Amino acid sequence: MSRIAILGAGAWGTALAISLARRGGHQVCLWSHSPSVAEQLGETGENLVYLPGFILPMDVRVTNDLLGAIFEADVILCVMPSQHLRGILSQIAPLLTKNQAIVSASKGIEETTFLRMSQVIAAITENPCAVLSGPSFAQEVATGSPTAIVAASNDIHLAQTIQHEFSSSALRIYTNDDVVGVELGGALKNVIALASGVVKGLNLGHNSSAALITRGIAEITRLSVACGGRRQTLAGLSGIGDLVLTCTGELSRNRTVGIELGRGRQLDQILSSMGGKVAEGVRSTTAALGLAARYGIEMPITEQVDAILHRGRQPSDAIRDLMSRPSRDEQS
Repeated sequence: MSRIAILGAGAWGTALAISLARRGGHQVCLWSHSPSVAEQLGETGENLVYLPGFILPMDVRVTNDLLGAIFEADVILCVMPSQHLRGILSQIAPLLTKNQAIVSASKGIEETTFLRMSQVIAAITENPCAVLSGPSFAQEVATGSPTAIVAASNDIHLAQTIQHEFSSSALRIYTNDDVVGVELGGALKNVIALASGVVKGLNLGHNSSAALITRGIAEITRLSVACGGRRQTLAGLSGIGDLVLTCTGELSRNRTVGIELGRGRQLDQILSSMGGKVAEGVRSTTAALGLAARYGIEMPITEQVDAILHRGRQPSDAIRDLMSRPSRDEQS
């Protein structure tokens, strides 16, 4: 039996706790940074803020005590917003034992350093590390809808361990040793999903949406390969799979933010109406451009999304500029 500490009681963390408890064979502890959320979950079993409508199994322990949550855990699953990973991990690092595995299920790029989540973990601790990514809406995982995702690690034995410990009849996990490709696919698809939402908000139709998604995966792949990822990884679950889901699914927060931007709402108004939920693409956009500049990679869609988010660019003008770029070969 594995002892798994889930750090982050948002929708995804709660859904993973439900999935792991439903599978059985684990001691699961779910940590929330919010005392009120932890109290509510402990009393009712329902996460009314982030994942209403689902009841946490009674054998999942809920706590607001961070150090108590990780004590004697075999696996520490980090599911907090990506920009909080460094701060939380720094708090627990002095107490970690060398055999405790850290698994990141946060999809983002650190805003100031342009580091992937596994790189942030490696900068703080020498503990074995893996990442979990792929096309997975929290609500559908909590429901038990068949879902396939990827566990990636430079240590293939660790990836296989996570595969074995997390897989169930409703959650199929594949392994991969391309941590760079898996992580960047999961982080950058949120940026393209913002753009896809803008296309929807502007009522531009299915042709525009298909073009945006296709050129989006080309953009993601260029940067991922430059950073050391493999092209074939971006053709898999953590690349095109996650991109299609997030760009087309009604449950996508990033797509929803993009839709509202396309309809003319201001970013601060949109974010304030989300009730504390996070659209990772909003902060990953700037980091993605910083990473692209470091490697000399052109990312025109990401540039236009950044202009809309942070420089007051009108969405219709951004689309026009994308369409008026100089002609080029599709494979270049």
